[in-house]
Amino acid sequence: MALRPTTPQSRADQLAARDAAQTDAFMREVDEALREDQMKSALKRWGLPAGIAVVVALGGLGGGLWYRHHQQTLAEDRGIAITRAIDQIEGGRIDLATASLDAVAKGDAAGSAALAKLIQAGIAMQQSKTGDAVKLYDAVAADAAAPQPLRDLATVRGVAAAFDTLGPDKALERLKPLAVPGNPWFGPAGELAALAYLKQGKSDQAGTLLREIAKDKDTPDTLKARARQLAGLLGFDSIDDIARAPEESAPAPAGPAAAEAAPAGAAPAGAVVTQAPAPGAEAPAARVPAAKVPAPKVPVAHVPAAPLPAAKPAPVKATLAPGLAAPITAAPAALAPAAPAPAQP
Repeated sequence: MALRPTTPQSRADQLAARDAAQTDAFMREVDEALREDQMKSALKRWGLPAGIAVVVALGGLGGGLWYRHHQQTLAEDRGIAITRAIDQIEGGRIDLATASLDAVAKGDAAGSAALAKLIQAGIAMQQSKTGDAVKLYDAVAADAAAPQPLRDLATVRGVAAAFDTLGPDKALERLKPLAVPGNPWFGPAGELAALAYLKQGKSDQAGTLLREIAKDKDTPDTLKARARQLAGLLGFDSIDDIARAPEESAPAPAGPAAAEAAPAGAAPAGAVVTQAPAPGAEAPAARVPAAKVPAPKVPVAHVPAAPLPAAKPAPVKATLAPGLAAPITAAPAALAPAAPAPAQP
């Protein structure tokens, strides 16, 4: 394909193109200079505040990390002090333990201070200083900054320590929020509340509360057993009834009455065959078992060693009784002939 011939530019066109290129280069330089001046103005106006903000942010981050580490260190120190105090109590050094606990109880940490006061209250109870212990328990229970579980524990312990002097009305006022099913302190708080009801003469409410404690699955077994016994004394059954089997509903007869009622060829099921009394001896009282006695090895009655007539009757062979591995071959006492009474001197 042939190219079209290019027309050479004239001198005027060449000068115009050169002027246009110079103008574009000049405008670019002006734009660059204007941007540079704007950046310098912005740095002069906002550079210092921005730098200060960055420094403050970095300083705050570093300060937060240091504060967290410091608080963790203090918490570890308080934990070590409480552990050391417990070891000193177990070793019998009560004075050293009290000094360690005082330092923790006067600190700013509400949780550790409450725990230290509870331990001090326990020491006071061991030393028979009930008044001091009650004051410490009340202080922990009234501390809004302390953890709620520790406050509830202090409430229960305080009511238990001052139960005789506190009065049933105030004891119930403090224990009612805790003596409800589902609360972690339902068992001990409910037991104290039941005792307070008994002091008020409200045995029905006390028995109902004790029965609920005995049936609560989260209550410890020892406390449930105690609540079950107290509820039973008040006439409230807290044990579920168990249906008895039909054959266990009526006790099996035993003794001479069973021997007379049973046929000669069979032994009564579940009855214990006793040995016939010796001639001239007084017959013992018959024992009636409370329920069916499963006896894989039932003692077999033997004919007593007494003089028998010349014609010895043949032993009666009875059928197999339930639970026996062999037939009864000895004659029952009811079928044996009466032996002659010995001569009286």
